Amino acid sequence: MAMLARCGYTVIDIDTAAAGLRGEVALPVRPVVLTFDDGYVDFLEHAAPVLKAHGYPAVVYAVAGMLGGTSAWVTPEGIESAPLMSAAQLREVRAMGFTVGSHTVSHPRLAQLNTRQITEETTISKRILEDALGGSVDHFCYPYGNHDIRAVNAVAEAGYVTATTCVRAIATPPDDLLSLPRKPVSQGNSSLGVLWKLLTKNTPRTTPIRRV
Repeated sequence: MAMLARCGYTVIDIDTAAAGLRGEVALPVRPVVLTFDDGYVDFLEHAAPVLKAHGYPAVVYAVAGMLGGTSAWVTPEGIESAPLMSAAQLREVRAMGFTVGSHTVSHPRLAQLNTRQITEETTISKRILEDALGGSVDHFCYPYGNHDIRAVNAVAEAGYVTATTCVRAIATPPDDLLSLPRKPVSQGNSSLGVLWKLLTKNTPRTTPIRRV
């Protein structure tokens, strides 16, 4: 996080980013949005204090049907599951100034579901989180980055403002706000490795999935 400041990046929240991509506000030089998938407890324990110390906003995408549980979807991959934040912990995260978004109800690969299931995963997760948080949930993240035009349309119909993918590119004004690219940061990446990712592959993607 200190590296971002030293290298001239400005961390902004996702609502500001969306407004900037729509041309409604001027974005700073080298803007960055920090996103955290799944809603793990370790975000609250380890990431949140560091982010608060730097004054950085972030968005956390929670799996609405598994609040207070574990990341059971990783077990078939031979990965040990980890605890997820409860509704109370998500409210604490939101009270700290962070944004909470939806990551579906059960963390499926949306493009592998039928259209009815996709609609349920996007709409029900929004409702669960809004009930738990007592406020609107405007942002969505496709699990595994897996999505197709049906998923993008379902997210639009559910009323989300943005949705993020795992396409490795920078977000630009021509991008659909409901299929935004990101740059992944994985366990074991050094600060130099993160900087390298920020500096490379900065050409806009050529074949985004757009809603119809």
